[in-house]
Amino acid sequence: MTRPVWYSQPFPPEGATAAEGIRSQLGRPELDLLTILVRESAQNSWDARLPAGTEPVDFRISLRNVSAAYANIWRDLLLRGAPLSAQLPLRSSLQKPTIPVMEISDRGTSGLGGPTRADHATPGERDFVSFVRNIGEPRDTELGGGTYGFGKGIFYLISKPGTILLHTRCKVGDGYETRLMGCALWKSYTASQPDGERRYTGRHWWGDTSSEVVEPLVGQEAIETAHRLGLKPFAEAETGTTIVVIDPNLDDREPAEAAEYLAHTMTWHLWPKMLDRPDAPSPMRFSVLCNGVNHTVPDPRTTRPLDLFVKAYEAMVGDEAKRLWCKHPKAHLGDLGLVKRLAPPIEPTPASRLVGLENLVHHVCLMRSAELVVTYRPGPKPPSEYTSYAGVFRADTTKDAVYAAAEPPTHDAWNPQSLEYPESTFIRTTFRRIDESISGLLNLGGTVREGSAKVSLGAASRLFSSLVGGTWGIGGATDYAKPGSTQTRPTHSESADELQEDDLQQGRRAPSNDMPPTAHQGQLLAAQNVRANPQEKGSGSQASRKAPRRRPRVQYAGEPYFDERSGHAVLIQEFQLPVPGPQRVRADIGVAVAGTAGRETDPPIGADNPELLGWENATTGLFFSSAMKLIEGGPDIWRAVIRPAPDTMTEIEIAVEAVTVP
Repeated sequence: MTRPVWYSQPFPPEGATAAEGIRSQLGRPELDLLTILVRESAQNSWDARLPAGTEPVDFRISLRNVSAAYANIWRDLLLRGAPLSAQLPLRSSLQKPTIPVMEISDRGTSGLGGPTRADHATPGERDFVSFVRNIGEPRDTELGGGTYGFGKGIFYLISKPGTILLHTRCKVGDGYETRLMGCALWKSYTASQPDGERRYTGRHWWGDTSSEVVEPLVGQEAIETAHRLGLKPFAEAETGTTIVVIDPNLDDREPAEAAEYLAHTMTWHLWPKMLDRPDAPSPMRFSVLCNGVNHTVPDPRTTRPLDLFVKAYEAMVGDEAKRLWCKHPKAHLGDLGLVKRLAPPIEPTPASRLVGLENLVHHVCLMRSAELVVTYRPGPKPPSEYTSYAGVFRADTTKDAVYAAAEPPTHDAWNPQSLEYPESTFIRTTFRRIDESISGLLNLGGTVREGSAKVSLGAASRLFSSLVGGTWGIGGATDYAKPGSTQTRPTHSESADELQEDDLQQGRRAPSNDMPPTAHQGQLLAAQNVRANPQEKGSGSQASRKAPRRRPRVQYAGEPYFDERSGHAVLIQEFQLPVPGPQRVRADIGVAVAGTAGRETDPPIGADNPELLGWENATTGLFFSSAMKLIEGGPDIWRAVIRPAPDTMTEIEIAVEAVTVP
């Protein structure tokens, strides 16, 4: 059986690329190394997918320690003929008490096939030599995500000793072949040889050195050696690739923390591949593990604010798509989907911060035909912190090569200055057309998808807060009655007993993130004057001789705020009823319009009124969908839950009246 050893590449007389040059070809990216790893490796997996109609690509990243049962075998196999530590720090990593590794694997892909030598000019795929041997080969996948293959350097940059193992299975002729090889990329150096000093490129390979060129282990030797190392085997007819990064650099994160970050990074940068198609499952499946524990990759359809980008994507591929054109020279640039909605600020995560999304969404996701995220391009900030918009632009297939040429090696930007005319014009015009579409979206005529609220450019401005007399606001598009105000209301004709029974029938537990967003209450019930209880009439009655009751009042608990329920924006006003006794509350809701002395009860033509969805007890979680609510005064915090009206400022006033219970 072949005993694999290390081979270090000397500089040939005609020269070669030094390791430092390859490691630096990623430039100085704005993204961190773990994010680049996710993007580049997933892109490679997508480009290597099997023909259409087969199973989705399975993409997985696993963090683990080599178990004690295999650690000595790793040291025995991988230190055989290894360069000195000054030339390659692999020895230091393998001599640690535990050997940490990161495995990036795909299945449902073609594996790294083709010839294993760079000088063999055989027709067909050349994936193995493109990854292992050559640098800067042009892509051979039509409309693929990759361009010139510089991104493979990220695997070496992530490894502290710059060393990886390559375990792949591919089709060869009518059968299958398993290949195993080690690759290292560190620094060029000079070493003493019997015939004098000699310079080395800093590139190293671990494999079969029995011929003039180091080759991978293949066939049964590769299968048995991978088994000795504890690597997961391939099924008989399974193809794909596993790249094992030795001693990964996790950017000072603990392994579990890094796994969580990788899971969220996958969602932010690969979400278009997670979406089911009408006639097929999602194109790719993603998973992250840390020492055997699964870390869930968030679903973009239910994860804020990526769900808004999903809506924009659906608009882009549907009837709401905007076709963007360049006039001179005339060309179709691509399609754009834009949506906006009213929503509370997002809670940023490390993954969202890295792409520029802190607490406000005002970005357009750029992608080429492969539908891999290039970047999130920021647009003008909305005039309110409660308004968000998102867009998705996909380049036209006929211009895919233009947009690809505008990308740096990390594929995370489109740089028109790197192109000549007319290609540079296409990129600049794309940005201009996107900005024009955003401007139209932020006007009153902007369209909004069903189920979302919208706020006009003017109505959302903080300046409007000072234009409505007798109200106060928290900025944005909503004004409110002054907290602590006391209101008295005439008694409603509905009896307390009837209201109590109604409350008991409608009360249900409704967590804040699961409240039905489409309750329809109609218009608020108009207050009606009714006669007092006849037994309480007259100055000599028993009722008249009782001590006067304290007048009920509303005590607002903090400022109103926006929240989100089942993907829909709602307005919450919390309050207490500090006076003991049964009391009936209701919310008077209107539309405050700048320049008027008060509220409008009739919405603009074609517009909706703000709507009370119901009342929620913050202590018990019970939700009541009645227009009025009988509440026992006390320390409990209650919430009025309101759906705002589009393109308006909502004025809210919580009113309370005492109820006499027989």
